[in-house]
Amino acid sequence: MSDHNAHMRAYVTGASGFVGRYLVPFLRAAGDEVLAPGADDGTPTTDICSFDDISAALHAARPEVVYHLAAQSDVRHSWDDPGGTFAINAQGTLNVVRAAIAAGVRRVLIVGSSDCYGAVSPQDLPLSEDSPLNPLTPYAASKIAAEVVARQWALAGSIETVATRSFSHTGPGQRAAFVVPVFAQRIRQAVADGSDKIAVGNLDPIRDFTDVRDVIAAYRLLMEHGASGEAYNVCSGTGRSIREIAEGLIALSGHDIELVVDDDLVRPVEVPQLVGSPAKLAAATGWAPAIPFQQTLLDVYHDTRRANNLSRRLRCPAPVRPNPTFK
Repeated sequence: MSDHNAHMRAYVTGASGFVGRYLVPFLRAAGDEVLAPGADDGTPTTDICSFDDISAALHAARPEVVYHLAAQSDVRHSWDDPGGTFAINAQGTLNVVRAAIAAGVRRVLIVGSSDCYGAVSPQDLPLSEDSPLNPLTPYAASKIAAEVVARQWALAGSIETVATRSFSHTGPGQRAAFVVPVFAQRIRQAVADGSDKIAVGNLDPIRDFTDVRDVIAAYRLLMEHGASGEAYNVCSGTGRSIREIAEGLIALSGHDIELVVDDDLVRPVEVPQLVGSPAKLAAATGWAPAIPFQQTLLDVYHDTRRANNLSRRLRCPAPVRPNPTFK
């Protein structure tokens, strides 16, 4: 592992995605040299589904570490295309790790998901890294496979790998396929239209949300201090219901808006509660979330003001149906 605050030459897959757009400038502000295909001008995106493509990219870049963010992250879409999801998330991770070994990379951070825990009982909460893995979706199965693939190479002594099991995270700029920004958009649209109702799905699920700006800080700390071959929950340790989130955003709007359950927005398979323990992460890195969740909601809500044409830009897009993803 690197010494604390040591500068690293880093390569980021999925750099143009929601988390990547925060991670890349964060790493650079920390003094790291960052190669971010797809995010930097003139740098083409690398296809992780092609071993030759990612291998050539890593050989050319010669990074010390790789942050592997690239993934098919839409849980709902994984039911529509389980094969494609597995190809990107599992085979793609295998390609990245093998290419990293061939390019002499020292360490790879594999970003995984709390969805790997599946359905759990309230008495099992908060979930630790020793909790059973019970995937309920093709997405979750693909992320477990990616984690196991990475661990296999670490145990073989070929490369250092650290995996995360990242719980729900949000922040300004997250696309409207995810629950917090889609609620913010629906509420702001209702205000613009003079409506006092918005359609929602199941409001009962409880999730563990962390601000994306805290999440990326955890990722860099794990790159420095995480134990190779280990997985770490990245979470706040606090559970919040989807209803609480919706009502919090309504309060920020200053309007009385009724939440109306639409059966078409209710998922056929839903994990009732998912709350993690960040104790292992905190012990290894000293990390703790620094941004209050109310601040996160406020920032997401204000972020919707960037649209100049509310009626055109803030309507719920089709991909949101049948229900937004929590992560």
